[in-house]
Amino acid sequence: MIHSFVGKIQKGISHFVHKRHGLNAELDAEDVREGYFAVVAVKNGEIKKFIIGLEYLSDPEFLELLDQAREEYGFIQRGAIAVPCRPQQLQTILDGQR
Repeated sequence: MIHSFVGKIQKGISHFVHKRHGLNAELDAEDVREGYFAVVAVKNGEIKKFIIGLEYLSDPEFLELLDQAREEYGFIQRGAIAVPCRPQQLQTILDGQR
């Protein structure tokens, strides 16, 4: 199932932040360039937006977060993908691939 989810991401992601978590600011087109997508880390009241390169779609730790997002939120998410983790946890994953 996660491969289906990843396929949907790669086909195109809208440029609007998902409003489920009270994030009502829009991302401008220049904020999300080709080859990138928006992710919002949400946990225990902590919220932070990230613009992430498509290369993270092959990172096992990031894919685990996507699987957790699927379990918690389902596949119906609009705009930025909400992942159920603290922003520091997502930042650690992103820093690990550099």
